Amino acid sequence: MTDTAKLRIGTRGSPLALAQAHEVRDKLANAHPELAEEGAIAVTVITTTGDKILDRALSEIGGKGLFTKEIDDALMGGDIDLAVHSMKDVPTVLPDGMILPTILPREDVRDAFISLKYKSFAEMPAGSVIGSASLRRQAMILNKYPDLKVVTFRGNVQTRLRKLSEEQVDATLLAMAGLNRLGQPDIATAPISEDDMLPAVAQGAIGITIREDDAQCKKWLAALHCETSAIRVAAERAALKALDGSCRTPIAALAEFQDDGSLRLRVSIVRPDGSERLDTERMIAKPDIATAMAAGTDAGEELKQRGGPDFISA
Repeated sequence: MTDTAKLRIGTRGSPLALAQAHEVRDKLANAHPELAEEGAIAVTVITTTGDKILDRALSEIGGKGLFTKEIDDALMGGDIDLAVHSMKDVPTVLPDGMILPTILPREDVRDAFISLKYKSFAEMPAGSVIGSASLRRQAMILNKYPDLKVVTFRGNVQTRLRKLSEEQVDATLLAMAGLNRLGQPDIATAPISEDDMLPAVAQGAIGITIREDDAQCKKWLAALHCETSAIRVAAERAALKALDGSCRTPIAALAEFQDDGSLRLRVSIVRPDGSERLDTERMIAKPDIATAMAAGTDAGEELKQRGGPDFISA
């Protein structure tokens, strides 16, 4: 970080997180000449709790904020000016004094099936092992393919691919958005249709947080904001919030604009063992942030009531 930096971006240090931070840096530099000067934007790597503990499932080490807390602290402490996040990692309630004014245009929302042996789940014989760190992916696989076995499988893209090549598992899953942003979409054996596996809330979306009173950052970031992506993310996150969702909860949601301009929101919850899945959906005729959030809240509350208090913790 240089002393002359006009803007300091905070990010995790994984290759994907850095790719996302650099994308934001480049977009800002292209939009504002004063940020295009050499050294005007600095990227600061911050190690989070989720990065430090790699030998346990995320659900065992603390729920919400595992990949954001230390970055939030740096932002609110003035060590950085903005933070770049994968929106699926961002808790539904932000710390006091922090806002999320910018969502970038959303990438591919699908999960990617990755295997050196098989082309799809359907090809895998009973007892085949799939590695995933995501309770959502694990539960959805078990719901649809109860004869398969899932194991917790953490690490960045490179680590998971190494484990796959070592035959620790027969297949794994990653987000297509991440592979695209790394310039490695060919790593995917096949994308998984949203109808076959509903994505994580806000999968494929990048969000930027700043201090609420930082007028200059707000001004700079306005050029990067995608309102249609923000409406979709708002609907999905409202459903997650209504369900009290964290990384302990197998919850999936996807909001998509239809050809007529309406918004279709699908939300699912699954028992962790895959034994039961509940689904609902909403159609919003004239979507904006407020109507999208209202629909998401309504959908989440419906599933919470239908599932009862023991559904997700069963």
